[in-house]
Amino acid sequence: MTAAEVLRRLVVDVPDFPEAGVVFKDITPMLADPDGLALVVDALADAGRDADGQRCVDAVWGMEARGFILGPAVALALGVGFVPVRKQGKLPRETHAVSYALEYGEATLEVHTDAAGAGGRVLLVDDVLATGGTARATVELVEACGGTVAGVAVLMDLAFLPWREALGDLPVTSLMTVS
Repeated sequence: MTAAEVLRRLVVDVPDFPEAGVVFKDITPMLADPDGLALVVDALADAGRDADGQRCVDAVWGMEARGFILGPAVALALGVGFVPVRKQGKLPRETHAVSYALEYGEATLEVHTDAAGAGGRVLLVDDVLATGGTARATVELVEACGGTVAGVAVLMDLAFLPWREALGDLPVTSLMTVS
């Protein structure tokens, strides 16, 4: 079974959540299935390996909130550390911050200033890639810390939204495309 097949089988669509017209992608059934979760984590970790299967990243960064669930497992699979990218006001030490536009309003993400050393190659991990705003803001945070984004790995991308515009030619690994 492929990661995409696992996701099609175990991700549940929840209509009109959190508001009317939105179809929420509930990944909790996939998280509860150990075989499916292992397959998905391995597939996401492949985005942090080169063509020879060797690790090509120094860290995994996961965006709040579901990137916190997937990112540490991917980091362990790659044998690297994990960095949480938090919503504003959640980190206790000096931070870099980037604000970005949401569909309705604005949000700010933060990371500790010492999160990635100069030259560190980072894999970004999250669940859904929609407009690309969160991922773009995280790219800016990696760069502010002296690192370089090697790629983005997500469970699924929403093909009907303009995420590619926000990420340009950055390598993106998506395990499933939702049309």
